[in-house]
Amino acid sequence: MRILQATPDGGEDSPVRAYFLFEIKGLCSVALLRFNSGSRDTFHSHAFNAWTWFLGGSMYEERVYRGQGIKRRNYKFSLKPKFTSRHNLHRVVARCKSWCFTIRGPWSKTWTELTPDRNTLITLTHGRKIVKTEKYRGR
Repeated sequence: MRILQATPDGGEDSPVRAYFLFEIKGLCSVALLRFNSGSRDTFHSHAFNAWTWFLGGSMYEERVYRGQGIKRRNYKFSLKPKFTSRHNLHRVVARCKSWCFTIRGPWSKTWTELTPDRNTLITLTHGRKIVKTEKYRGR
């Protein structure tokens, strides 16, 4: 559980910092996210569904669609939230320092990461422990 805590978000290579109002993984989380320029190379899903409001800056999402490749969508300030399913395999690239407000649902036990060469799908659990590694067949 976190209350009024700032921490890196998304793994050690992530350019994102989270300012949590609170995080109770079994219930929900509320946070302000600061995306520094750039992105992790790894595509990933999340352990939770999320609603995100873009407050400032400029970024885009690259989403992997099995059998259809990667599609890109641009984001900037909007009062309309973006829903991100926990099954969405993506990466977010910030063009400049960007800010978002997010409400995340309860965490499931696992999420996935796709290696930069897009050949290996890794299933992770809490503490970023690897549960399973498999050949990715989504191209």
